[in-house]
Amino acid sequence: MKVVFMGTPDFAVTSLRALLTAGHKVAAVFTRADTPKNRGMKLLPPPVKVAALDADIPVYQPRTLRDGDSLRILQEIAPDVIVVAAYGRLLPAAILELPQYGCINVHASLLPAYRGASPINAAILHGETETGVTIMQMNEGLDTGDILLTARTDIGPDESFGALQERLAGIGAQALLDALNGLEQGRLTPRKQDDTKASYAPLIKNQDAQVSFAGSARQIACAIRAYDPAPGAFAWLGQEKLKLFGAQAEDSDEGCALPGTIVSVSADDMVVQCQSGRVRIAAVQGAGGKKMPADAFFRGHASLREQRFQ
Repeated sequence: MKVVFMGTPDFAVTSLRALLTAGHKVAAVFTRADTPKNRGMKLLPPPVKVAALDADIPVYQPRTLRDGDSLRILQEIAPDVIVVAAYGRLLPAAILELPQYGCINVHASLLPAYRGASPINAAILHGETETGVTIMQMNEGLDTGDILLTARTDIGPDESFGALQERLAGIGAQALLDALNGLEQGRLTPRKQDDTKASYAPLIKNQDAQVSFAGSARQIACAIRAYDPAPGAFAWLGQEKLKLFGAQAEDSDEGCALPGTIVSVSADDMVVQCQSGRVRIAAVQGAGGKKMPADAFFRGHASLREQRFQ
């Protein structure tokens, strides 16, 4: 098939490379604008742009898809299908209707659960034990199109967002290839989503990642895993903002420590009391510092050891 690919982050790169390896002709890539990052605020290209240029694929970074310019480019290319994976923009009707096989989306949830920008984080945050990837025929709604194919996988009890995202990228890439083959051979029967079962996963803001230990250990461990490695769950210890990584919940309620109390620090982890249960945290990162094992951090910040997380 002649494909136009639309995507932005690392998750999408896996699908792009799968298309190329499978022999599909990727005629163009659409991605978001370069963004300023790090302390020097240097403009950095999105991962999909880097991968496309490495493969000598033309790259377009339109500010909008609704001014007519993108439609004219796509009409000239005349793709058989447009593949979208974590692009970050809704497509207007004129583009959705252009290709022979329409526009299909690689979405990292079992739709209609967790429509929106952050489905992987949301699945972990809400304690789901199963998730997957849905290949969907796109319409003008937010992840509301007909389902072409789904691929399921269990979520590991201690799996972080980063680890699960990497796995789902591979699962999604294979599901995408299966869906394209099915479309070409006329083997797929689209099925409508049950809107009454829909849930949403909006774009994450940094403040969403703040955790409080006034809850269950399971809830807190899920939150830490859901934002690991980015944006990084955080809590305040005295005046120090600490990012928290590598969480495991345990049911133990030994002693009578207040929520947020650091019960112990060892070479393996830091144990923090919650409202119910305790959570083990493997690594922390102070403001302006590097991520490091919890015991190494407290060797350099001994006075914080007696503080309680707010």
